[in-house]
Amino acid sequence: MEPTTRSLSQQESRVILALNERGRREATREEIIELLGGFPKAADHVIESLRRKGWLERASWGKYLVIPPEQGPDALGDSNLLALASHIADPYHIGYGTAAAHYGLTTQHRNVIVLVTPVHLRARQVGESRVRIVNPAPKKFFGFEPVDVLGRNVMISDREKTAIDCIDRPALAGGAGEVAIILATASRRFDWNKAVDYLERIGSGAVVRRFGWLADHVQAEIPPDVREHLVQLAGRSRSAWLGPAPVHKVPDAIGYDETWHLFVNVPREELHGSAGLGRRKAIRKEH
Repeated sequence: MEPTTRSLSQQESRVILALNERGRREATREEIIELLGGFPKAADHVIESLRRKGWLERASWGKYLVIPPEQGPDALGDSNLLALASHIADPYHIGYGTAAAHYGLTTQHRNVIVLVTPVHLRARQVGESRVRIVNPAPKKFFGFEPVDVLGRNVMISDREKTAIDCIDRPALAGGAGEVAIILATASRRFDWNKAVDYLERIGSGAVVRRFGWLADHVQAEIPPDVREHLVQLAGRSRSAWLGPAPVHKVPDAIGYDETWHLFVNVPREELHGSAGLGRRKAIRKEH
């Protein structure tokens, strides 16, 4: 593949300079038509050329991200992909394994961006990544905030909601083993009262039981009063499970936990590496 050139024609320079002077990180087709004197065909030609040269990246129909000069031709990294995905739906937020990766809670690299929105859309492609659309229950669509991603505000679930959502739907975060690591890493900077509030708002006893068991498993430094409150919440619901439904027990499954009334239908080996990982001393480097 030939390297992308960033050199500009006179018309292309006119567009990019005007957008930069306006401090624009995003542009519409109509705006570029206006910058070029109201000629749609000329604007479409310039847009296509700027996309080919790496100055613009299509976000959605008629909308583009402006790639600043200092970012170079390889600027479309993971962060810019999140900015592109943010144009697909409104309201929305980036969640599950994608949010976990953004916060550094997981080292797994996935070519899928999880976009959470009440808007019903088909999956689509952004750059080299597939965007998976998740339509949550209305009571679960909260706990996100704008995060600066290379100068662009992108709505991303916060640390606590990210961990809880991953526990709720492990398949969207790499499976039970990876979810345990996500919780362990997130818990070191957790607002535990916020997490409990979120769990109560969601109102799922199964999620509370999974959360509580995993917190104990990774030995997260959870305040005693918070843990006691979680145990009380867990006691109000029927038995639940972590992993596949226990109609068929997986080989070497951990089994039933009396404290959390949870059947852990996950092989011991899958969760072995996350045991005790939530302790702060577990991240201290040996000298």
